[in-house]
Amino acid sequence: MQTVSKTSLTICATVGILLLQACATPSGGTQGGTDPNSGLKNVGLGAVIGAVAGAAISKGTGGNKTGRDAAIGAALGAAGGYVWNQRMEQQRIAMEEATKGTGIKVEKTANNELKLDIPADAGFAVNQAAVQPRLQSVLNTFAGTLQSNNTTLVRIVGHTDSTGSDSINEPLSMRRAEATRDFLVSKGVSSSRLNSQGMGSRAPIADNSTASGKAQNRRVEIYVTQASN
Repeated sequence: MQTVSKTSLTICATVGILLLQACATPSGGTQGGTDPNSGLKNVGLGAVIGAVAGAAISKGTGGNKTGRDAAIGAALGAAGGYVWNQRMEQQRIAMEEATKGTGIKVEKTANNELKLDIPADAGFAVNQAAVQPRLQSVLNTFAGTLQSNNTTLVRIVGHTDSTGSDSINEPLSMRRAEATRDFLVSKGVSSSRLNSQGMGSRAPIADNSTASGKAQNRRVEIYVTQASN
């Protein structure tokens, strides 16, 4: 096995810090930066730094595939450069207002995605995939924010707890994600912007051996990212 030198490790650490600084904060240094192209700048900068990182690490380890490693580094760097601009911040504020008292959480993730965390109990009846009225109200507002910022992409992910078999949990989680997607489409959001998937019980965020943990694991997550072109 090839030994990684202390120099290479130093390069990795330094480049990692640069990537975090370049990609985690939009231009202007504030959470709600006013430059609508700030995220695109971060994508490009992340790609450049990633390419340098890949090449440097390849050299530092005595590798002879510098071009390949630079390309991999560029892809990884670009992937960390999601946009967070004024329109994304406005969308976050609007959704926080719309979800008050519903149990639905709205947050900005570490990699600049807008995330809605919807407990199943806030949106669906037990073992059912039909969107309940309380969630419909939230999704109505959400669809409006998507129309106002129509360059974003949306990923909808359904989850269950570990009760029952995969043959039950997998399709239930998918049906809930698809029902959420279909509701947004019915409100005028283009289906080309929406991606849905079901994870069943494969991605728990809490202990499935407790009732409270199972309740946390029964959820639908919606992620909004600014398109890079």
